[in-house]
Amino acid sequence: MGIDPGVATTGWAIINSQCLRLSVSQDENYGVIKTKAGVPMAERLSKIYRELSKIIKKNKPDMCAVEEIYFGKNAKTAMAVGQARGVAILAAVNAKVPICEFTPLQVKTAITGYGRAEKIQIQKMVQKLLNLDEAPKPDDAADALAVAICCAATKNP
Repeated sequence: MGIDPGVATTGWAIINSQCLRLSVSQDENYGVIKTKAGVPMAERLSKIYRELSKIIKKNKPDMCAVEEIYFGKNAKTAMAVGQARGVAILAAVNAKVPICEFTPLQVKTAITGYGRAEKIQIQKMVQKLLNLDEAPKPDDAADALAVAICCAATKNP
């Protein structure tokens, strides 16, 4: 399972990886959890936790990969994403699913071979690697698929 944490939108993805043969079924195996602006942070985090817990319970992943925070110029945003990330990790740990963590640089390098790849490059490579008819959308779901692929590539040498 791959998770791209965020407060407004958390991307999630479940992939199958057998000897680096990657696949995803097109029905409900990746998506996003959205929360509304203006709602208290505690309620938004609770929703992310509940939804991720349901997804984990339904799919029973062997491992959960969570993207680490890219600490840009906005410390307030980084703190909020850190809280969403903590909730995602808690959901997996409470379900007894092992965690692995990757930086955005590691994910981009694993997917495209280039650590500064653009979003569209990531989406196109995810599409190709998973043999999807079209690039996955929205961006947060595509990022979660990329995190899951990075984990599969790293943990299945």
